[in-house]
Amino acid sequence: MALQLEDVKGLGKKVVTLKDAGIDTVQKLAEVKLEDLIELKGIGKATAQKMIDNAKKLMVKEKSEPSTENETEEANAKELEEEKRIQEEIKKLEEKKTQLQDKKVEEGDFVLVNITARTQKGKIFRVSSEADAKKAGIFEEKNAQQGYYTPEFVIIGKKGFLNEGLTETVKEMNFFEKKSVRIPPTKAFGKRDPQKIERIGIAKFRKLNEGKNPEIGKEFVKQSQGQTQKGTVTNVVQGRVIVDYNHPLAGQSVDYNLEIIDKIEDFNDKVNYFMLNKGIPKENITEFKVNYIKKEKTLEFTVPKMFLFQNLTYIKFGLAMDLQSHMADEIDDVKFIEIYEKMPLPPTPAESVLQKVEEHNKQEDLKEEK
Repeated sequence: MALQLEDVKGLGKKVVTLKDAGIDTVQKLAEVKLEDLIELKGIGKATAQKMIDNAKKLMVKEKSEPSTENETEEANAKELEEEKRIQEEIKKLEEKKTQLQDKKVEEGDFVLVNITARTQKGKIFRVSSEADAKKAGIFEEKNAQQGYYTPEFVIIGKKGFLNEGLTETVKEMNFFEKKSVRIPPTKAFGKRDPQKIERIGIAKFRKLNEGKNPEIGKEFVKQSQGQTQKGTVTNVVQGRVIVDYNHPLAGQSVDYNLEIIDKIEDFNDKVNYFMLNKGIPKENITEFKVNYIKKEKTLEFTVPKMFLFQNLTYIKFGLAMDLQSHMADEIDDVKFIEIYEKMPLPPTPAESVLQKVEEHNKQEDLKEEK
């Protein structure tokens, strides 16, 4: 019999709330992110964690029921141990929230910020949670799998994480405070600059665009003096292609809903968020072996096999710079270790011939024995 959402222990009337949010199966509840679940009305962090854990337990129980008394005892012991771990984690989260509640952020704090961003016309173009994306009707499963719906990692008062207006705003906020703010163009994506609009002959454009014709609304990337410029084809007039290198939101005020939802204090968590910030997929971060030599203030990354033949030059350089700049008290040197295992060599021609002779002789000997 297929599992029903109602089978999950402790849901009660919240089943309706979950189904309205699109969480209509046990599997979806087991896989939903904690930060997205607590966005739903009437569901706190402790309750949300309990729901997810109970859904996971139910799925595990369904897949394999213990067949012996010993297995049953072992399963029960593991369940109790896991329950204890979950309760301890929930307790820590609640204690942390109590400590941070209504406390003002400080310069240099590492925090997570939930952001929903809208254009002047009300179009949402950035959300930090799946729940907000679903409410706005812009949720896409592929974006969820790629970790697109995640809170922004920010260091209070430091440039390079948010635009100027948001950087100034968040440093005046308290933890768990919700704030709506409108950021003017000068502190958001800048004013529109006529100098960033280029007219290119169609023949030259095709040459720069791998032989492809211009398409209005399509992105165009140009390499110039060692730099990459990204623009948008806005028109084709009298044999010339009009390319706008301004940001699509340049010249517009932008509306933001903000909430600072956590403070990152653990060393390893900080390193992981810097890796995520540099474009390393969330599901691959744990595949990097990270070794911190405290005495030498050195951080070593062993690059996993799957990344050995990818060009990570800019990612590695940027990650090292971020760690050395923002964790300077703890990190001096950053090392990336790449291990190329010895591949078995193909046999030489002489070895191949000898191998074939030996195989032939074995077959002849077998014939004689028969």
